Amino acid sequence: MPFTSHNPQETESLGEQLGRRAERGWLITLSGDLGAGKTQFVRGVARGLGIFGRVHSPTFTLVNEYGGGRLKLFHLDLYRLETPGQILSAGIEDYLAPDGVTVVEWAERLNDLNSELGMAKKVLKVRIEITSETGRNIFYDDFGA
Repeated sequence: MPFTSHNPQETESLGEQLGRRAERGWLITLSGDLGAGKTQFVRGVARGLGIFGRVHSPTFTLVNEYGGGRLKLFHLDLYRLETPGQILSAGIEDYLAPDGVTVVEWAERLNDLNSELGMAKKVLKVRIEITSETGRNIFYDDFGA
C-alpha cells in the first residue's frame, strides 16, 4: 500500500520522517517523472537530518552537498546522464557509499551499473507516482528497518 500524499507538504513530511531515521552510509534512491516531487522529498530528508538551508535540485551541477545537520547530505540528480558510460565518467562512486546520507534522483539510471559501482550498506528505494495535480502515491521500503 503506498503512502498517498495530497500536497507537497505531505511529501516533504514523509521525507522528513526518513531523514530522522537515516544513518551514516545510507543511499536513498528516488524515481518518478518530472514534477513528481523528488526534490520536495529531499527537502524533507534534509529537514529530518537537521539541515535547514535551501535545498534545490542539482540538475546542472550533478551533486549538492549539505552540512550543518547530524549527518552530511549528498543530493545527486542523474537526469542529464543518459548512458552507463556517462555515469561512470561522472565520478559518483564515492557518493554511493557515503560518509553521510546520499539521495539520488533518477536512480533508475543506475540499474545497469549495480555490479560496477560500490553500493551503500543500506539502500532504500522510493518511487513517486503522480496521481493528480498535487496528489502522489509514494512507494517506499520500510524506513524503520
